[in-house]
Amino acid sequence: MTTPAAPAERRVPEAVHRRRWAILGVLMLSLLIVVLDNSILNVAIKTISTPAPTGLGATQSELEWAINAYTLVFAGLLFTAGLLGDRLGRKKVLLSGLAVFGVGSALAAESGSPVQLIVFRAVMGFGAAFVMPATLAVLMNVFEREEQPKAIGIWAGGVGLAIAIGPITGGVLLAHFWWGSVFLINVPIVVLALGLMFWLVPDSRDPNPGRVDLVGVVLSVIGLVLLVYGIIKGGQLASFTDATVLATIGAGVAVLVAFVVYEKRSDHPSIDVTYFKNKVFSAAIAAIALVFFALMGVTFFSVFYTQSVRGYSPLKTGVLMLPLAAAQLIFAPRARLVVDRIGNRATCTGGLLLLAAMLGAFATLKADTPIWLLEVIFFLMGTGMAHIMTPTSVVIMQALPREKAGSASALSNVFRQVGGALGIAVLGSVLSSAYRNGIEDKLSLLPPGLRHTAGESIEATLGVAAKLGPRGDALVTPANDAFLHAMHVTALCGAGVAIVGAVVVAVFLPGRPPAPQKDEDRTELVTAEH
Repeated sequence: MTTPAAPAERRVPEAVHRRRWAILGVLMLSLLIVVLDNSILNVAIKTISTPAPTGLGATQSELEWAINAYTLVFAGLLFTAGLLGDRLGRKKVLLSGLAVFGVGSALAAESGSPVQLIVFRAVMGFGAAFVMPATLAVLMNVFEREEQPKAIGIWAGGVGLAIAIGPITGGVLLAHFWWGSVFLINVPIVVLALGLMFWLVPDSRDPNPGRVDLVGVVLSVIGLVLLVYGIIKGGQLASFTDATVLATIGAGVAVLVAFVVYEKRSDHPSIDVTYFKNKVFSAAIAAIALVFFALMGVTFFSVFYTQSVRGYSPLKTGVLMLPLAAAQLIFAPRARLVVDRIGNRATCTGGLLLLAAMLGAFATLKADTPIWLLEVIFFLMGTGMAHIMTPTSVVIMQALPREKAGSASALSNVFRQVGGALGIAVLGSVLSSAYRNGIEDKLSLLPPGLRHTAGESIEATLGVAAKLGPRGDALVTPANDAFLHAMHVTALCGAGVAIVGAVVVAVFLPGRPPAPQKDEDRTELVTAEH
């Protein structure tokens, strides 16, 4: 036997290796609150848009900003967070990020206006930016390479668990407490995660970390904010040819181009653009971004469909979204087995095509469609996502050396968050524009100021109708019809994006992995014996 060779093969210290699964559990708890927050918020959107004292009376554009303030700050700081984790130690950064996230959650729960909520959501995004990359970076440093796909699959399944728990938890909280409870619930989870983190998780860092790129961080945040603001504003005005909209979007694109040029010339870039010369790496990143573009846009409008059109409570809406999360929880840890059998290319292409088909299926939903059909759509969407997220995460994380795990994780999460933010902005704006165009002629009898407010979203129209009493009943059916048409248009746009993603991965991702050689088999046996 070649038993003495085992220590040379193992790069993880024995004491850490023995508790690696417990460490993974703590990392998933930290991940849970970051993902949980967004999935809870999805159910609470309608409640927050309700006038005080029930909610904050947030408009659709303010709701989009409440979501995107979090994701934009999150995405903009991920590169720096990853580098700081590599430099200062991932455990220290993870603990600090969790603490800031907990404080932001407590402040968001006490928001007195939509503007305050947007600001405190940004604080939460700041903390989350230091949590997400650190969890995956620590994971890559406590598992040996042969166990990393399994661990990443379980990690990705944790995302599905959070998506499952979030809407139901949000629904229960909204049924018994005020809307702010959906944020306050994060605080005890943060306290528990901090305690377990101190006890179990080892620290790690890059022996040769890069310098923090402050100019790059500022350019990326400004560019993304301008771009997303222009897109949301275009949806609010139902016009993407408005001079202000075009100027803002153009400025955002220009700043992002300047960011890329600066990063190429910098000797300490936030993002090493040479990574993207690897077509496999680029395709995996693109797939993640496009999946979250479609997913975040869909969850945004599906909540209004179930609550405003179908009349379900937040709790029932949370239960309705359970199949989406359950499918991810079931299939994400097993996706690696499918990859072993048919390869990354076929697995991810099939997942994206299934996602596109289910997005297209949303265009068939009506006000009286049997609700079990929506459940089937959600389950198959989750199945498709599970077979995209796990393989692409493994490709990305194994493309870079272990010492650069923080950077790889940051890149993966940046594109996930930017894709999600753009999905909410673009698909939310398509929804808003299509809705306004569909309802505008039905609002002609209202005063001009009220007409503009009522046309912004279905919730705004129904709110105005409720204030008008019996005279407003005539607006309810046109509002539902206009929303359904807008949802159909938006869903088809999302399906088109998923098809683009399927083409990208079909062309660039590798096929079936090569069979292991005899030497590799022997190494695996030696590792297994220990």
